[in-house]
Amino acid sequence: MKLTSKGRYAVTAMLDVALHQALGPVCLADISQRQHISLSYLEQLFSKLRKAELVRSIRGPGGGYQLAKDALDISIGAVIAAVNDSVLATKCKGEKPCSPGGRCLTHSLWNDFSQKMQQFLDSVTLGELMENADVKEISNKQNMVQELQSDILHINQLG
Repeated sequence: MKLTSKGRYAVTAMLDVALHQALGPVCLADISQRQHISLSYLEQLFSKLRKAELVRSIRGPGGGYQLAKDALDISIGAVIAAVNDSVLATKCKGEKPCSPGGRCLTHSLWNDFSQKMQQFLDSVTLGELMENADVKEISNKQNMVQELQSDILHINQLG
């Protein structure tokens, strides 16, 4: 089973929006800076997240993105599905026979594992992640680094 970077980055970016939207719409450039995800990649992801009605965009100066629903109502599974990622662990991905004779010996094992993983991801919400102590600590550190970088840029512009 492999969750691709598309799914991991989408979850990370959505969690960033959830953590920062209280201050207003969150711009992709800020997410890019904090999470070290390319801006163009974020634009692609947020296009899909918007189509799935998980975020809404706010245009104009001070614009950006906000969650379209309460963070407690957005599951991690929904975020991953919105960007067309999957947690299927079967070799065949359910699309073709696993082996020349049909299903492989371990198809049921990996299929059951995939279903359990999907159930887990569907049971965890952005709101729950926001309350995680590690998430809070990492977010606070990222915010401090971003503020320092902004201060340094401002000082360099002055002098």
